Amino acid sequence: MTGAVKVEDDDGVLVVTINRPEVRNAVNRAVAEGVAAAMDRLDADPGLRAGIITGAGGWFCAGMDLKAFGAGERPSVEGRGFAGLVERPPDTPLIAAVEGPALGGGMEIALACDLVVAAESAVFGLPEVRRGLIAAGGGLLRLPGRVPHHQAMEIALLGDRFTAADAHRFGMVNRLVADGTALATARELAARIAANGPLAVAATKQVLTAGWSADAAGFAAQAGPAHRVRTSADASEGARAFLEKRDPRWSAR
Repeated sequence: MTGAVKVEDDDGVLVVTINRPEVRNAVNRAVAEGVAAAMDRLDADPGLRAGIITGAGGWFCAGMDLKAFGAGERPSVEGRGFAGLVERPPDTPLIAAVEGPALGGGMEIALACDLVVAAESAVFGLPEVRRGLIAAGGGLLRLPGRVPHHQAMEIALLGDRFTAADAHRFGMVNRLVADGTALATARELAARIAANGPLAVAATKQVLTAGWSADAAGFAAQAGPAHRVRTSADASEGARAFLEKRDPRWSAR
C-alpha cells in the first residue's frame, strides 16, 4: 500500500483510509491504486467479511485531485474505475464512514458503498456542473436509486452542497451520528455483518446489487445463489446453532 492509503485489518474488517489530508483527501493515481489494491484484498481474503472506507484529518474526500489531473495523472484503475472503486465495488460489503465534506468524486465513493454512516457536520455534493463537467464516476448512475427523482435532479443540476441530515432524510445515509463517531459506528455495523453467515451475506449482496425484479425471471435468476446457500454446511450450522441456543461457527462452506 502507498502512503496515500492506510489499511488496517481488524477482526475480519478491513478499514481503508484515504490519507491525504493536506489536499482534503483528493484522489490522485496513488490513492486510486491503493484503494484498488485494498478492494482486491477485501474480495480475495476469506477472513475478511466487511470493509470500511473513510478519510483522514476531518475530510472524507474532496473528489479528484485537479492539480494532479492537470499534470497528466489519471486517478483511476482499469477494471475498478475512479478512485479504484466506483466502477466495480467489491463483492464484500463496504461501508462509508463520512466525516466532513464528501464532494464530487468523494460523494461518488460514498454512493458506491453498501452502507453510509455520516457525522452530523458532514456535507455532500456533486459540483461538477459548476466546472462544466458531469458526475461521471457513478454519481449520475447511482443517485436516482438513492434519493427521490426530483431531489436527484436538484442535486445534480444545481451542484449545491447538502447536509448529512438532508442525506439521511432522503435515505442516502443509513446512520447520522455525532461528529467524530462515524468510524466507530461503521465498525459496529461491519462487526454485525461479519458475524453473519459469509455465504449468505455474499449471496444477499449479489442479489440486491443485481436489481432483479420480483417476477418469474427474477426468481429464476435468484435460484442459483439461493440454492448454493441453502445446501451449504453453513445453512445447517445456522439451524443447529439456533436450536442449541449458541453462536454459529461458520465455515464458509
